[in-house]
Amino acid sequence: MDFLEKARVRLEHWLEHNEDHREEYEKFAELLEAEGKGETAAYVRETAELTARSTEALEKALETLKS
Repeated sequence: MDFLEKARVRLEHWLEHNEDHREEYEKFAELLEAEGKGETAAYVRETAELTARSTEALEKALETLKS
């Protein structure tokens, strides 16, 4: 497997991993809100949003790698 193929595999792995984390952050934020920790939940939601943005960047990286 050459370097570019390894890069593709790594980017795909990171994309999946990021999405898993984003989903966990959202669920955790809901639990925090249920416990009356709205401010904490807001920061966790911000983390979820930032993770979504990083996922978008990784998707673009993967697209450019393939072209």
